[in-house]
Amino acid sequence: MHDEQQIATVSAQGRASILLPQMMPYALYLEEGEDLDRLVNNLSNFYHWCATRLLLPERVFAKEILNSLGASQSATDRDRAEIALSFHCLTLTDVWWVKSQEETLTFEEINLYDHAPAAAVTDIALFGRQRSVENHRDLANDISTNGLCPKAWVRKEDAYYLLKDGEAQSVENELLASRICSCFDVNQLHYEEDFFEDIKVSVSKLMTDRTQGIVSREAFEIYARNQNLDPLQEILELDAHGFYMMNILDYLTGNTDRHWGNWGLLIRHTDNRPLRLHDLMDFNRSFRSYDNMEGANCETCFPRRMTQKEAALEAVKNNGLHQIADIDPAWFRGRGEEEKMFMKRLQLLREADPSHESGTEVFP
Repeated sequence: MHDEQQIATVSAQGRASILLPQMMPYALYLEEGEDLDRLVNNLSNFYHWCATRLLLPERVFAKEILNSLGASQSATDRDRAEIALSFHCLTLTDVWWVKSQEETLTFEEINLYDHAPAAAVTDIALFGRQRSVENHRDLANDISTNGLCPKAWVRKEDAYYLLKDGEAQSVENELLASRICSCFDVNQLHYEEDFFEDIKVSVSKLMTDRTQGIVSREAFEIYARNQNLDPLQEILELDAHGFYMMNILDYLTGNTDRHWGNWGLLIRHTDNRPLRLHDLMDFNRSFRSYDNMEGANCETCFPRRMTQKEAALEAVKNNGLHQIADIDPAWFRGRGEEEKMFMKRLQLLREADPSHESGTEVFP
């Protein structure tokens, strides 16, 4: 299902009927036909897609979340898919979901955007305090949210916010990186400081709703390859500015966690078309590989091998630096060595920017 539209059917034997191919999930490839290979591939692809709607087994408190549901902790796609299917494969990233042929449920009745989870669920997802949860949909927000650190969705003033915990330094890193990003012309998810039961967390507002969603870079890779498209070239044609600014800011903040699940496309639900790269997010692993000017390997430029420094310099030469506000040195209080490295990296990029003479100062 896509919102209230039925877009495809899959039988237990792998027979697929595709009703609206243009509305299919980017990471799900099905083929109509009766030959054995297609049937087997359809089942494999369907169960794998369902499994991706479930949190990573490596996530902190994943076992506690699954135990609270009385669910298996098996890592096989089939077992993980069965758990995801128990809450109709719902997520807060898009409007795809699954129901059995005999069910009369509507998206209006069960979608996560309009139905807040039970308050007790936050205890499980954020702190690992196990409870028995009868309704799997109560945990659907959190059981379908990937990433490794503890996190939980809460409803505030008719909007969802993501609380992220982890070690105190990770929270501080995310807050500082978010402040830095706000000084550049880039679509970013803003992280603010908050507290939950006296524990400091970072909090950010949900970027999706029933009009627009996100698909990961990994999902877009599957879609592009099945359409005989060059994924990276398609991304550059769609939003070169967003791609280059991502590489610039990952270098400046020393972010070493820009894997293919941490960036991707913003899509319009009415026609399932990509609009641009989605807002830059997830900086809790910033200021790592930060003791040298090269940084880590760039994860976004695959299949090319580049360091973060090389990718950032290429981005500045192709797109400019686009700094729009001064960096406040007070943000680095108590982080003198990181402040020095940030200044060195920013100065390097400013000097590579053809228009840097008229730009803002590194610091006020």
